[in-house]
Amino acid sequence: MVPEILFYILLPLVAFLYASVGHGGASGYLALMVLFSFAPEVMRPTALILNLVVSIVAFSQYYRQGHFDWRLFWPFALASVPAAFIGGLIVMDGVIYKKVLGILLLISVIRLVMSGKNKQTEWHQPQLIVALITGGVIGFLSGLIGIGGGIILSPVILLLHWADMKKTAAVSALFIFVNSIAGLAGLMTKGFELTSQMALMIGLAFAGGLLGSWLGAGRLANAQLKWVLAVVLVIASVKLLTS
Repeated sequence: MVPEILFYILLPLVAFLYASVGHGGASGYLALMVLFSFAPEVMRPTALILNLVVSIVAFSQYYRQGHFDWRLFWPFALASVPAAFIGGLIVMDGVIYKKVLGILLLISVIRLVMSGKNKQTEWHQPQLIVALITGGVIGFLSGLIGIGGGIILSPVILLLHWADMKKTAAVSALFIFVNSIAGLAGLMTKGFELTSQMALMIGLAFAGGLLGSWLGAGRLANAQLKWVLAVVLVIASVKLLTS
């Protein structure tokens, strides 16, 4: 059996890595909880609460460095917040939950591998209707699964050349924060369970997120560590998809 202490060692590392690219880390926390056999009813609320803490820390660091673009952010958020709340109201079948989460973890791996490799220098604002639809779909999925949606939004922004890496990170961080609030609000209407070690988990995630976002916003992130995290996510995703 995997020692429990290992979970608390890996948790701040996950927060550090995700925050360095403007993410809250929900998919990483979910992967860890899968590997350490957390109950499904505990996973969603725990991931969302940790997401709230780390994403707002990451946003504050990127905002201070001048990377946030309100014009890019607001259409995504306008559609995603109510959609995330609706997604949070839905309780998924355990088997379906595992499959959907496994697919989204693979998406997060693609996002991590791609980060920093897009050299496009000509960026353009998305059309309003496209941004609204994109935000709504991602918001619903984030509330449904218990993530902030950044692992989906970031690659979309980068692939469609709507912003550079730093601006994408700043927008994603606040997008994750508001979606996590909406998703958690939806869960509250149904009731949820939290682990008794929640305070410790928040403290560890905050510390890792603070350091990671400080480095990511003003300095280069460590590409080698991202590959390590990608391997962890692949292992968890395979476990979910084949169980």
